[in-house]
Formats: sequence, structure tokens, C-alpha cells
Amino acid sequence: MKSRTRLITGAVATAMVGALALTACSGGGGGGEDDGGDKTITFMFRGGTDEKAAYQAAIDRYTEDTGVKVNMIVTDADQYATKLQAAVAGNNVPDVFYIEQASLQSYVASGVLMDITDQVAESGLDLDNIWEYGVDSYRFNGTVQGTPDGALYGLPKDVGPFSFGYNKTMLEDAGIELPDKDTPLTWEEFVDICKKLTTDTDGDGAVDQWGTGLNVQWNLQSMVWSNGGDWTNEDHTQVTVDTPEFAEALQKFADLTNIDKVTPSASDAATLDTYQRWMAGEIGFFPVGPWDVSVYNDLDFDYDLIPWPTVGDAGSATWIGSLGIGVSATTEHPQDAVNLVTYLSGDPEAQQTLVDANIQIPNLIDVAQDWAAEEGAEPANRQEFLDIVQDYGRAMPAAFTYGAEWYDELWTNIQPVLDGKQTAADYLAETQPKMQTLLDESISNAEQAGGGA
Repeated sequence: MKSRTRLITGAVATAMVGALALTACSGGGGGGEDDGGDKTITFMFRGGTDEKAAYQAAIDRYTEDTGVKVNMIVTDADQYATKLQAAVAGNNVPDVFYIEQASLQSYVASGVLMDITDQVAESGLDLDNIWEYGVDSYRFNGTVQGTPDGALYGLPKDVGPFSFGYNKTMLEDAGIELPDKDTPLTWEEFVDICKKLTTDTDGDGAVDQWGTGLNVQWNLQSMVWSNGGDWTNEDHTQVTVDTPEFAEALQKFADLTNIDKVTPSASDAATLDTYQRWMAGEIGFFPVGPWDVSVYNDLDFDYDLIPWPTVGDAGSATWIGSLGIGVSATTEHPQDAVNLVTYLSGDPEAQQTLVDANIQIPNLIDVAQDWAAEEGAEPANRQEFLDIVQDYGRAMPAAFTYGAEWYDELWTNIQPVLDGKQTAADYLAETQPKMQTLLDESISNAEQAGGGA
């Protein structure tokens, strides 16, 4: 279930805000001197076997070049927030650690994160050659996150463009023309192909192949944005889910199961979820993140990437995730810690090690362009990942707000809509005021925290 565990957002991380504010990290950092007197710093991150092996190789090279040892603390994705919270509460914050976009403001307000602006400037790292979205995600000016004028509280470990994939083998076997890699399908075209793919392949009277199988929490964003809707207004002060554009997109999502019948039913999904069915070659269209590539490249069918289908006239849209790497404000080795961050984020050799493991796209723009054009690449249309970062990707709705509770509220009671028992418009009208109350509280909390001042 790799793709699911890697997609944890700030919803979990923001549960840490209270503990972070109470501790303020008065203790020392996690680094120190080992028994032999050599300098050692700690690096805490989350990831699976592939990511751990890639980081081990990169860090071995760092230690060889600098003489600084790095103690890696690795957790599963769903355990990371809890274990980091325990480290903060125990005044034992790692010298270097992963940070989520949605937790950055609370880390700054509670004094956990070090402002690394000056050290990065002095390092000689060319920030212009790192994706602007990634760098700005970890800037904060005391009021607004994600703007070029903010101080740097981390550097991107990666950017994660959430692309759309299709089972090329399935479409070819069905005699269906392959989608254009540059022109998004209209919603009508997409549903029509999905209907053709949804079938009983073994003749036992039960459907065992479906056009698609999407998760509302990770895939509704594309549909809403392409239809001209959004979760909030531009300055993130007003929840805007109760609009016709938003309602139409959510209704079409539910209709994929209840009206179009091109997705596995609830009982089908209970037997084998849609991620597993995609892996088994039973689903035609499914999302693909860079973190999935190392697994998807070993599947028994060919797949490739295309733009997300469009519900309305606003153009193809999707989200870009990111993880950052930050430095503890109480580290005993601030310069070495910053050096490790700049190395992991922007050193060409370190980046190549991580990219070769098929766990992310390159942070460095020039390297990424060569990577996308590589002969014989899998998936063949790697350029789609770059197009998302450069052209049509957006931050998740709660990425730059002070907490994600307001955003999470949308999913709390959404199941009746997905089951066809409540209209999207009615549900959104009920839910918008609840979301607005939580967003107002989030804004008030941010003001009280003073943006880390």
C-alpha cells in the first residue's frame, strides 16, 4: 500500500501543534560526539526500503566527503508524526528532519525550526535551479507561507507532482485509441472510455475489470479545480466549497460509481481495494506519483502518464505535494546540519542517487529536463511530471494554512454522497459553515502564535 502511506498530509502533523507549543524545544539537538570523538548528527525521515537504501548511499558519500557521521532514524510514513512529536516532547529533536508543508507554521511558532536563510545563501546553492514551488513551500514571512519574500525554514526534499496514469496494455487489448499525452480528455471522453473498459473478462457474470477507481480525498482536487471551483478564496480566509462548480465536480465523482458504474462497488473494494486492483491490472486509469514509479515499473502491464481529465473549461489540474528538510533550532551543530540539508536537497550526486531509486523527480531543474528526455524511460511520458510542476499543478488546499482541521472536515461525513444517498450540493451546503468555523479558528490560532515572532 505504498502510494497510500506516502500520501499523508498535514492532517496528522497538525495534531502536534499543542505539544510543540508547550515544549518550545529548550533542550539540545539530537547530535553530539560519539565514543571515538567524531562528530555525529541525526537525520529523521520516513520512507520504505527503497528510500532508506537511497539515503544510506547518499549519506555514506556525505560522510566520506565531510567526515561528519549521520545517524539515520527511519520510520514508516504513518508513524512519523507520532515519533517526531515524542522527540519534541522529550527535548530530543533530531538535528535534521522531514517537515510537512502544513506543519511548517506551527514548527516556526513553537521554536522548533531554525531559520536557515543566511546559511543557505552563504552555501552557494543555486536556488534558481531548484523548483520554485519546492523552495517557496518552506518560506514564511511571519504572516504568509509560500511567498518569495519569506525566510527559509527548510529546503525541499522533493516535489511530488500527482499525475494521472493509464494501463496502456488494457487499452490496446480493447482496441481503444491511446489518449493524447498533451491534450487532456474531456470528462465525457474519459467516462466513455471507462465504460468500454468496464467488463466481465472471464464470463462468470461478474464485472472484474473497471475503467477507474479513484479516492475522493486525493482525486477530487483535480475535478474541482478543472471545473473552476476551489476550497477557499485566494487569501485562504473564506471556505468556498458551497458553489455550483464544486458541487458539480463532487457529484460527477459520485456518479462514476452510482450512475456510470465504471468503478468497483463498495463490496468489490472491500474484497480488494482499488490500489491493489490497479496493481493486478484490473483498472484502466489510476493516479501515479513519483513515489510509485519504483513499484509500477515492475508491473505485468505497460502504463504511461497523461494530463488529468477535465470536468469543465478551466483546464487540466492536479496537486503537487512536497516534503521539506529542516534543521532543529536547538541543534549543537547548526552549520553541519544546514550542510546536510543543502547536500540532500541540491547536490547533483545526492539527487542522482535518490532519482535512480525511482522515488522522486529531480529537484534540480536542469537535471530534471535531461531525466524527462531520457531514452527508454519508464514511464515514457516523464515530461508530464515536469509539466505539472511548471504549469498546472497547485498546492493542496491546506498546505499553507495554520492546520488542516478545516479541510479534513469535508471528508468526515461525505460517505452518503459517495453512496448516492445525498446530493453533493446538499452536503456541501451543510458542511461549508462547519469548515468555515474551523478555518476561522485556524486563522485566530495563527494570529495568537504571532507567526513565530
